[in-house]
Amino acid sequence: MTLNAELRTFYESRQQQIPAEVREIMRRSGQELADSGQADRALAVGDRAPRFTLPTATGESRSLDDLLAAGPVVLTFYRGAWCPYCNLALRALQQHHETITARGARLVAVSPQIPDESLTLTEKHDLAFDVLSDIGSDTAKQYGLAFDLPDDLATVYDKLGFNLQRVNDGHPRTLPLPATYVIDRDGVIRWAFVNTDYTTRAEPADILAALDALG
Repeated sequence: MTLNAELRTFYESRQQQIPAEVREIMRRSGQELADSGQADRALAVGDRAPRFTLPTATGESRSLDDLLAAGPVVLTFYRGAWCPYCNLALRALQQHHETITARGARLVAVSPQIPDESLTLTEKHDLAFDVLSDIGSDTAKQYGLAFDLPDDLATVYDKLGFNLQRVNDGHPRTLPLPATYVIDRDGVIRWAFVNTDYTTRAEPADILAALDALG
């Protein structure tokens, strides 16, 4: 089963558990985000990847320059450990981690959550790649991915107990669009997946194909 088929199956089962009024808020917010055109304004193939230095789950720092010195980089943005779709996507990437590194690439995941949350996520899924904290979403903003939740959806997330105020260190409204970039050693984006729909993610097979295309 592909990742997106797994995500769709989860989505359909999840919908049955969510009250109709909440589903409508989520649907409307998703449609407004799609209609905003933000995905089209995010960085794309041919753009230079903005440099960043961010903390890991264990308190170290990783810079894009250091990562690129070792080879191409697969950079994926996710919403947080509280998002079940993100968990499924990260688990799928972990399953393909060895095939990614076998191609000489480094895999890095970025979210706005604090390092403690990233550490819990790393341990839960036994992730072998770096999970970085972009508190305040400054890096996501540089890539054109950061957006603010509308008031009614933010209220829904609060009621669901996601506690974004704490896990995002005082930046509860700002999240990144789901996105994955393949960046070559020169720092140029050679493949990009950006989608306003958080239930859809980059397929690991497509990421591997993009790495193969680098030559």
